[in-house]
Amino acid sequence: MAEPLLSCEDVAVRFGGLQALSAVDLAAGQGEVTAVIGPNGAGKTTLINAISGMVPAMRGTFRLGADDITCAPAHERSRLGLVRTFQNLEIFSNMTVLENVMTGCHARLRVASWQSLLRTRASRAVEAAISAQALEVLDFVGLAELAGHPARDLPFGKQRLLELARALAARPRLLLLDEPAAGLNMSETQALGDLILRAREHFGLSIVLVEHDMDLVMRISDQVLVLCFGQVISRGTPAQVQRDPEVISAYLGGDED
Repeated sequence: MAEPLLSCEDVAVRFGGLQALSAVDLAAGQGEVTAVIGPNGAGKTTLINAISGMVPAMRGTFRLGADDITCAPAHERSRLGLVRTFQNLEIFSNMTVLENVMTGCHARLRVASWQSLLRTRASRAVEAAISAQALEVLDFVGLAELAGHPARDLPFGKQRLLELARALAARPRLLLLDEPAAGLNMSETQALGDLILRAREHFGLSIVLVEHDMDLVMRISDQVLVLCFGQVISRGTPAQVQRDPEVISAYLGGDED
C-alpha cells in the first residue's frame, strides 16, 4: 500500500447502548482508492461520519497527512482537505447547476463580507475566479452544457454527478464517497467508476469509498476494508478480500446494503 494520507486508529463509536464501531483501524494510501464494505448495519457510514467529524468518536485517533485531526471539528477537517459526499443527495435544488458547484469553490476562495456587500474589485475578481473554476469542474464531469439549468430539473444520475462535481470543486486531498452509485443503473455505475478513476488522476486525490455495488468496488479499489457488526474482519486487495472465508460468511449471513 502507498504511504497513508489518512490514518484512523482504534476508532470506537457508541450510540446509547449500541456499539456502532469497535477498535477500527483504517489507512488510506496516498493516491489510492480505499473501499469500505460490509453487510447491512456493519458501521460503514458511521465510520465515514466519524472521519469527517460529523459524529464524535468515543475513542481513537485520526490523522490527515501530518495533521492530527482527532479533535478538529468538521469544518476544520474540510479546510485541511477532507471533503465528503452523502448517500442521500444533498444538492441545493433552488440553485442552478453552476451555483451548486460554486459553493464548493467558496470553501477555498474567500473574500471579506464587506467587500462582497460593496461589490469591490477584489470581490468581483474572486467571484469570476470561482465561476471559471466551477465551469472547469462541470466540464470534467460532463455537465458544462447544463450549467445554467436549475439543479432540481436534472435527472437523478446527473444530480449524482453534480454532487461529485461540487466536492471536486473544493479541491480535496481526501475525498470520502458515501454510496455514490446508489440509485444508478448499470451503465451509469460503469461511467461513474471510470469518472472516479479519472478524478483521482486529474486532481491527485486519495479516495475512501463506501459502496454496496461489489462490481464497482472490485474494479476501481486498490485496498478494501471489510466491516461486520462494527469490527474489521478483513483487509487487503480486492482479490484477497474476495477469497477471505470470513467475508464470504458475513455476506452469506445477511443482506448487503
